[in-house]
Amino acid sequence: MTDVFRKTRAGAPDGFFATEAAGLRWLDVPEGPRVVRVLDVGAEHLDLERLRPTGATPSTARAFGRDLATLHAAGAPAFGALPPGAGAGFFGPLDDPLPMVAGAWDDWPTFYADARLRPVVRQGRERGVLTADDEAAVESVCARLPDLAGPSSDEPAARLHGDLWSGNVLWCPEAVLIDPAAHGGHRETDLAMLALFGAPHLEEILAGYAAVRPLATGWQERVRLHQLYPLAVHAVLFGGGYVDRTRNLLAELAG
Repeated sequence: MTDVFRKTRAGAPDGFFATEAAGLRWLDVPEGPRVVRVLDVGAEHLDLERLRPTGATPSTARAFGRDLATLHAAGAPAFGALPPGAGAGFFGPLDDPLPMVAGAWDDWPTFYADARLRPVVRQGRERGVLTADDEAAVESVCARLPDLAGPSSDEPAARLHGDLWSGNVLWCPEAVLIDPAAHGGHRETDLAMLALFGAPHLEEILAGYAAVRPLATGWQERVRLHQLYPLAVHAVLFGGGYVDRTRNLLAELAG
């Protein structure tokens, strides 16, 4: 009998757990990373198989990189597309998820500006965390996005986990994905999220990934660009030092 881990929240936003379940199912592709199994879903709960992490090793990290490249290659209908069965997008913790804009964009720079950077600065202003100066800085970055994205602009939409910080990869001992904000996006975004909060054996993950699907020239210089949105989300949700880090990154990217 499968041991069950239940996530619950009374009064969860409409479709919150259905979206998470849909994302987990969408991410479960042949030869891709293992994804935690969905057992049941309702308006205020999600039942998952219980995992028992043991820790990462260089070999399991390299294997995860290879599998992640396969997942990304499964693709998405468009930038901003949600998984089938997901009615709304969310990004953030269970007790305070931010709405995540969904839709269909043909290119990543326009998607990143319209569906990520502009919405998150509006959310920050509504909460009194970010200012008109921050909004102006975001607009400066948005104007530069085609140049900042460089040769990666031509890539098609990848199938993303979408919130791939180190805590959302459990090692059992192989990597298992949990808690996605799944959508069609740029594959460099998932890799930048792994770097943002220090995934174990990151160099091995990247080496495994590159062995299957090398990244476009200059990807190292774009890591900070892809980290701007999740860092800004942390500023909106948690304030404190994340606000200063977001402002410093905005200034760096605005040129």
